[in-house]
Amino acid sequence: MGRDRYPRQSLGALYGRIKQSRILMVGAGGIGCELLKNLVLTGFGEIHIVDLDTIDLSNLNRQFLFRHEHIKKSKAVVAKESAAAFNPHIKLEAHHANIKDPQFNLEFFQRFNIVFNALDNLDARRHVNKMCLAASVPLIESGTTGFNGQVQVIKKGITECYDCNTKETPKTFPVCTIRSTPTQPIHCIVWAKSYLFTEIFGTSEDDTPELDHSDDSENAKEIENLRQESQALKQIRNSMRSAEFPRQVFDKVFKDDINRLRSMEGMWKIRAPPQALIFDQIAKNAQTIDPTVSQQDQTTWTLAESFVVFRDSLHRLRARLLHAQSQGPDTASAILSFDKDDEDTLDFVAATANLRSFVFGIETRSKFDIKQIAGNIIPAIATTNAMTAGLCVLQAFKVMRDELAKAKMVFLERSAARVINTDTLKPPNPNCSVCGVMQSRLVVDPARATLSHLVQDVLKTQLGYGEEFSVNNEVGILYDPELDDNLPKKISDLGIKGDSFLTIIDEEEENPRVNLSLSVLEQTLPEDSKPVLVPHHITITRKAKPSSTHPSNEKPTAAASLNGTGSKRKRNLEEIEEKQDHSTKRGKVQKNLTNDDLVIVDDSSNGAIVIEDD
Repeated sequence: MGRDRYPRQSLGALYGRIKQSRILMVGAGGIGCELLKNLVLTGFGEIHIVDLDTIDLSNLNRQFLFRHEHIKKSKAVVAKESAAAFNPHIKLEAHHANIKDPQFNLEFFQRFNIVFNALDNLDARRHVNKMCLAASVPLIESGTTGFNGQVQVIKKGITECYDCNTKETPKTFPVCTIRSTPTQPIHCIVWAKSYLFTEIFGTSEDDTPELDHSDDSENAKEIENLRQESQALKQIRNSMRSAEFPRQVFDKVFKDDINRLRSMEGMWKIRAPPQALIFDQIAKNAQTIDPTVSQQDQTTWTLAESFVVFRDSLHRLRARLLHAQSQGPDTASAILSFDKDDEDTLDFVAATANLRSFVFGIETRSKFDIKQIAGNIIPAIATTNAMTAGLCVLQAFKVMRDELAKAKMVFLERSAARVINTDTLKPPNPNCSVCGVMQSRLVVDPARATLSHLVQDVLKTQLGYGEEFSVNNEVGILYDPELDDNLPKKISDLGIKGDSFLTIIDEEEENPRVNLSLSVLEQTLPEDSKPVLVPHHITITRKAKPSSTHPSNEKPTAAASLNGTGSKRKRNLEEIEEKQDHSTKRGKVQKNLTNDDLVIVDDSSNGAIVIEDD
C-alpha cells in the first residue's frame, strides 16, 4: 500500500484533500524543522518553506534536519533537501528570503490552503497575520519558550487574530540575526558575549567534533571552504602570545568577516550593508586616548574609545589566560568565563559590542547599559518544539475539515496540573486595528495617480467620507485635514507601492466608520479612466460600541508582558475550580507565549537574556 498507508487509514476521506493541498510554512528553525517533518510524513501535497536565516553550529543539537556540513547554508534550502527524503511524492519549494519581501504579495498568499507560522519575531508574525487576513487564508500560529508552548488557529471573521489582544512592545529580539544581520544593540551584545568572547577565551565552536565528510564528494569544495573558515579564529587564538594578536582578532571579525558578509549581495537588497573597520586608521585616531576611558561607564564611547578599550581589555584577558594555562600540566586547557562583575570581561564585551554596532550602523550603548543587559543564557527545549509542531498539524486537520468549532487554542505548560491544556477560540475583537477593519483592493496607475485622486475621487466621492479622516501607511500619516501638503504628489513618490497597505481612519466624533484597509494593486489603467479606483462596491460599517469582552485598558500580567500580550487570556485555578469540581482536570493556561527563535532581554523576574531556538 506504500508509505501513505497509515495516514490514509487514520485520516480517511480527509487524506485526499491533504494530498491536494498547498501549504506555506514561514520559518525553518526549531518549530519549523519539526513541523516540516510532520507535514511531509502526513502527505500534504505541496509545501513552500520561507526563511531568511542560515544554519549555525548552535542549531545542530535540536534542529535535526541540519548537519555539520550544512553550516552557513540556507535553512529553507537545506530543510527542503532533508525533508524530501522522508516522502519523495510531495512537492517542496524553498525560498531563502524575508517573508516581508515584495515577492510574497497578496496573490502569493492566496495560493495556499493553510499558512503555518514558525517565526522568531513579533514584527514578522504580525505581517503574516495581516497578509493571511487580507488573503482570507487560515493561519496556524505557534510559539515556544522553554517548556511552554502555544498553538492558535486564526481565521478571518471567525476567530481572534494575532493582534486582537493588545501587546506591549516586548524587549525581545530574534537570535537568527545576531551572527549575520544585527539591527539592534542587543544583537551586538549577545554576539560579543556568547560568540566572540567564548571563541577567544572560552570553548571554541571548532572544538566540536566534526563529522566524516568523505562521502560528500559533491560538496567537497564548499566543505573545504567551511573548514578553512572555522579554523581562522582558532589559529588566531593559538597565536595569543604574538604581538600582532590584537590586530589579528580585529581584522578577522571587523574587516574580513564583514567583507565576506558584504559579498552576499542578496542579504543587502533591503538593508544597508555593513562597513568594515580599518585597524591602522582607527589606531591613528586613538593615539591620544588613555585606556582609563573604560571607567567612564555612564557615557557611550566613540569609535576610537571603543577601540582603545578593546585593545586594552584584550591584553588584560590574554595575560590572565596565559597565566592560568602556565600553572601546571592540568591547566593547559584553562578557559575564561564571562562575568558581568568582572571588569576585564565586561570591558571586552562592551567594546566589541560597540565596535560591531559601528560596523552595522547601530546605536551604541554605555558600559553601564551593557552590564544591565548582559545576563544568563537559557537554551531552547527541543521536546517543546516537537510537541508544538505536532499540535499544529492536529489543528490543521480541523481547519481542513471545516470544523473550526472544534479547533482549540492549545497550551503547553510544565507547571500546570496538565501539560497540555486547551481553551475555546474567541471571536474577533471588534476594536482590533488589524482584523476589525473593512478590507478592499485599491487599483492604482502609478504613472498618473496622486494622493489627491485617492482622497477626492475615491474616499470622498465614491465611498462618502466626510472631512475628518486620515490616510496612513507603515511610515505614518500621509494625509489628514491639517496635513494636505502631499495631495499633489504622486502616490509612487510617497512610498506607496504594489502590495503595500493603506489604512483609512474615520475621525468623525459621531458614529465613525471602522478603519478601512486598502491593499494596493499597481496596474496601468486606460487614459480615459480615473487613475485610482476601488474595483468593487463596498459598504463600510460603523464602529461598534466598546465591549467588555476585549478590555483595552486591562493591566497585563507579568507573563503577558513577557510574552508580548497585554490582554488577559490566562485563567487561574480558582476560576477553573468554579467551572469544574476537579481542579486537576485542567491546569493554568496562558496565551501568546514568546516566539520560537528569540532573545528575551528584559525579564522582570531576573533580568535574564534567553536565547531560544533559531
